[in-house]
Amino acid sequence: MRQLGHAIHAEFTKITTTRLWWMLALIMIVYVALVAGGLTAILASVGGSRGPQITDAQRAPLIYSFGSSIGYVFPVLLGALVTTSEFRHKTLTPTFLAMPRRGRILVAKLVALTVFGGLFGVLAMASSIGAGSGVMALFSQDARLTDPAIWALAGRAVLAMALWCSVGVGLGVLIPSQVAAIVIVLAFTQFVEPILRFASGLTDVTAQIGQYLPGSASDALVGSSFYSLTAPTVVGLDWWQGALVLLAYAVVASFLGFFTSWRRDVT
Repeated sequence: MRQLGHAIHAEFTKITTTRLWWMLALIMIVYVALVAGGLTAILASVGGSRGPQITDAQRAPLIYSFGSSIGYVFPVLLGALVTTSEFRHKTLTPTFLAMPRRGRILVAKLVALTVFGGLFGVLAMASSIGAGSGVMALFSQDARLTDPAIWALAGRAVLAMALWCSVGVGLGVLIPSQVAAIVIVLAFTQFVEPILRFASGLTDVTAQIGQYLPGSASDALVGSSFYSLTAPTVVGLDWWQGALVLLAYAVVASFLGFFTSWRRDVT
């Protein structure tokens, strides 16, 4: 247990001594704030029959969930980039020499980056809630900041972001090429999965399959998403089931990566 503690501390040190984590966090904060605040202003300005029919009860959760529903790509990238950089720069070599138990090192990396994913979740939700509620106040709309359900949503979103970062670690272990990992993350999250989610909502049968896509599971965990406007039948899992599905993606990817690239000679 002491060795695992030392390994976790070492992983935290690796992350905090680079600029990657705070640069990604800063970009995420700005991006989420612009999207959440901008959509709030658009919905308030258009409204009525010319825009989506969104009730007062739906507006705040929808806007605030942007922290996770569009911000999740950043913890995935963090987990993947931190892991693949170890292969790229051969920093795994001295790490494995200092601690030959490679499984313990992988667990330590998962723990450290899951914590950082939770931090990204806190920052993303602060950004979406801050920007969204601020614009709602300008249009005299109820931001529902005293509603316990809103803060429960925020807590689940933080958990979702933490799990997304662990998924990124698993992807980085499974696909050690940094370029390939970046391309896969961006292509899947920005193009492939949105198309699959929309297509899966077209029939009841495909909707049952689509709810197990990672993005659908994440939205089910959080409890709200802008995807519900276009594919409301896909998000069908309970929040805890969504959490287990995301965790399963992280565990399976890490497990497969451990028995392939993680056990190879990296020198």
